[in-house]
Amino acid sequence: MGDHFKTDVDQLDQFVKTLDSSVKDLDDARTALAHVRGDQIGTSRLDKACDQFQDHWRYGSEQMSEMIGGIQEGVKSNKLSYQEMETNLGKALKQMEQQGTSAGGGK
Repeated sequence: MGDHFKTDVDQLDQFVKTLDSSVKDLDDARTALAHVRGDQIGTSRLDKACDQFQDHWRYGSEQMSEMIGGIQEGVKSNKLSYQEMETNLGKALKQMEQQGTSAGGGK
């Protein structure tokens, strides 16, 4: 079974960085749009539509940032669990090897 399931903790690190970058990009876009007011664009109908979009965009991007943050925390936690499991497995295998050698099983 172990042959079919492998976890690359370095890839998990990269995924966390990508998620972090996504949150930053969303925040940057929201900040850039915050300076644009609907009344600077043109007709009152267009101004109203832009203001509504701005409100929806702000709400949606904040929600996405929160969700991405939750995923990011989960990935970090999983990465730490995999690292801990690998460390413990390595220690257990080393201990088994030492016990086998001390019991006369060595070459």
